[in-house]
Amino acid sequence: MLENQTELKNRIHEQADTFRRLSPELWRAKDEMTQCAYKNGVLSAKTKRLMAMTAAIVQGCRACILYQTEAALNLGASVDEILECIGVAVSLGGTLAEGQATRVIEFLEEKKPNTPKLTPKKVE
Repeated sequence: MLENQTELKNRIHEQADTFRRLSPELWRAKDEMTQCAYKNGVLSAKTKRLMAMTAAIVQGCRACILYQTEAALNLGASVDEILECIGVAVSLGGTLAEGQATRVIEFLEEKKPNTPKLTPKKVE
């Protein structure tokens, strides 16, 4: 990927803020539904965010991929959990999901630059 995923997420957030200002009633309804869907229940909020990230990878929604990955990280998801979810997404979505999964890897590299699993191994 040639674009910085964190910067992309920030630009998407700015555009969403514009939508929020232009359609506040619609945004409130969407926000209420989102809060209800992702609250802790039988499944934890973290698990729900990991599920949503997996679905976003399969569907190719770049905003969803970045937001759900960040939400999962903020709720304590580990890199290992995210990598397993990427595996599920690729098994469901094939090479299209694999292409979107690179967005998650790059986002993780930006957010967690010293994670050993994300550091390329030296080839000798």
